[in-house]
Amino acid sequence: MAILKILQYPDERLHKTAKKVEQVTDDTRRLIRDMAETMYAAPGVGLAATQVDVHLRLFVADISETHDQLRVFINPEILASDGDEESEEGCLSVPGVYEKVCRAEKVTVRALDENGRPFTLDADGFLAVCIQHEIDHLRGKVFVEYLSQLKQTRIRAKLKKRMREIL
Repeated sequence: MAILKILQYPDERLHKTAKKVEQVTDDTRRLIRDMAETMYAAPGVGLAATQVDVHLRLFVADISETHDQLRVFINPEILASDGDEESEEGCLSVPGVYEKVCRAEKVTVRALDENGRPFTLDADGFLAVCIQHEIDHLRGKVFVEYLSQLKQTRIRAKLKKRMREIL
């Protein structure tokens, strides 16, 4: 397994639309293991393939406190959503930034698991938020793009300053 490099906002590669996974193979499962290891090491609760510069419709998530309930979503589609909920979100591609975003309170998602088997899941609360956040990545959207232009400009400036300080 390997720790993958996570793209940082405003990297343009985060805006690429991911392509459908045509077949779940050993390479797909290797990517899943690497993404899970990367997500846990970061540490985070979700990671889309787009964030590691692989533009396939795939993400991993684990919202458990014990970090032992990995969920894999290949070619996810939201079939239904209900309600509105505003909650604070962060992102491994936008480190140190947490902002309130409004999303559906409940979602029904259909996807394939790591073995290519289809499943449907009803999710609410934090898991529903996580699923919507990661699917946004697969569509080429980062959560800060729900914010005002002023906030987006401030976040970009903050991240650029942080990068200059690191270098």
